Amino acid sequence: MSKPNGQNTSLLPAYQPNSAEMKKVFNKFDSNKDGKISPEEYKAILRAIGKEHMIKDVGKIFKVADLDGDGFIDFKEFVEVHNKEGGVKTMDIQQAFQAFDSDEDGKISTEEVFELLKRLGEKCSIQDCRKMVRAVDTNGDGVIDMDEFTTMMTRTVKLC
Repeated sequence: MSKPNGQNTSLLPAYQPNSAEMKKVFNKFDSNKDGKISPEEYKAILRAIGKEHMIKDVGKIFKVADLDGDGFIDFKEFVEVHNKEGGVKTMDIQQAFQAFDSDEDGKISTEEVFELLKRLGEKCSIQDCRKMVRAVDTNGDGVIDMDEFTTMMTRTVKLC
């Protein structure tokens, strides 16, 4: 798979998820459900999506996101930082695609969806994952390519 060159990062409009979508993402990070994200919870998500190399940046991320300085990111801070960043940009979508595309062949298979969702703690069956892929697979080749993934990421899709 060719890695993104970063030159087209402003071609797509930023996508602004609604509050309910933001809460779902926040809740994935907040694994102990105490209403705040700890550095350890943030690192666990990075590990689950195969971004271990970013763990060294967690301190910097918390410096920016932890607006009240309590060592945690609460939902209000999470939304505030996201709004400052202007939404989900093309590079974010490309990084998410790479997290799913574990074999780096430029396509996301049903099995890759199943494995990543399992690592993230989602209780989806392989049949659920097949349905997800079929719902997004507009060209009918049985996998999700970057264009299909981008379309999926810029509209609301129920995971399971």
